[in-house]
Amino acid sequence: MVREQLGKEIYLPFIYSLFFYILIVNLIGNIPYSYTITTSVIVTIGFSFTILTGVSILGLYIHKIHFFSYFVPSGTPLILVPLLVIIETVSYLARALSLGIRLFANMVAGHSLLKILSTFLYQMFSSSYIFALLTLIPFTLFLALCGLEIAVSIIQAYVFVLLVMSYIKDAIYLH
Repeated sequence: MVREQLGKEIYLPFIYSLFFYILIVNLIGNIPYSYTITTSVIVTIGFSFTILTGVSILGLYIHKIHFFSYFVPSGTPLILVPLLVIIETVSYLARALSLGIRLFANMVAGHSLLKILSTFLYQMFSSSYIFALLTLIPFTLFLALCGLEIAVSIIQAYVFVLLVMSYIKDAIYLH
């Protein structure tokens, strides 16, 4: 996937370690009474802005001052350049913000749903024997949601890494 997206395998250790770091952190949150750091918005946004800073440094290292041509689309009239530079800069920074928010929102949504349902099921199981028997059906749905949450943890790590590779590709090849 790295060779296909970036054309170079030099970035494989970074992408590989990033994927498994996010995957393990996300999967830890599926363990009862544990905490997932990706459910903290400051962690995910800080992480994504750190990656964007690294990608920007990589682009500056490879292209030097020509890297700033990324912020001016080709064929732009000279009078529109200041406005487009502002728009492209905001767009560039919004990528990092959306990367962090996407991971945060998806992890919080699933974990919150599981927390609410587990509390509800605990109350139902502990109320009476009749309710405990009737709660077995929603409990099987809860177990299915736990499996879904594991799948979401894996998919979110994959999407995060895929977007980071896209950002690195943009920094390497500019347009």
